[in-house]
Amino acid sequence: MQDLRIHIKNVVCQRCIMTVSEILERLDIPFDEVLLGEVILKMPVEIDKLKMLEEEFEKVGFEIITDRDQRLVNSIKSLIIEEVYSDKLSNTKLSTLLASKLNFDYSHITHQFSESEGQSIQKYYNAVRIERAKELLDYDELGIAEIADLLGYSTPAYLSTSFKNATGLTPSEYRQLEGKNRKNLDSV
Repeated sequence: MQDLRIHIKNVVCQRCIMTVSEILERLDIPFDEVLLGEVILKMPVEIDKLKMLEEEFEKVGFEIITDRDQRLVNSIKSLIIEEVYSDKLSNTKLSTLLASKLNFDYSHITHQFSESEGQSIQKYYNAVRIERAKELLDYDELGIAEIADLLGYSTPAYLSTSFKNATGLTPSEYRQLEGKNRKNLDSV
């Protein structure tokens, strides 16, 4: 029996979710939900439609992930992005959050991630938080202290130090830049 869950690489934002939904609707593939990094189908997909789906995904930079370890890495990234882009970070340690959501021991999770991505989960998490901070700074609606609180930094000074270490600029200097240097989340 075919799994009703398809894991998709590079689905990292709401616009990506909308794009996947539109492709599924256009190909008349019934689904229950599209999430960061995956889609839950209503029924198994015929082989010919699955090939068409792969082709359509490839056109927009998505890829169906079939390898079990790569699905785990994709799930880790999706959970981290979901956590960082939520309205308020949970108070749960990242290791506990990932282990409970993925039903794996954290040592297995971190080993698979590091082996696949060449960086630790913590380094990836910090990079996503810095990209989110850049986005919030670009909006210019929140102060540094509010951004630090939203992203789970213990103090505004800790955010500033982390930001400067990652970008070479303080948050205030970044805010004043003409040409911003934000990365797509799929390249973090």
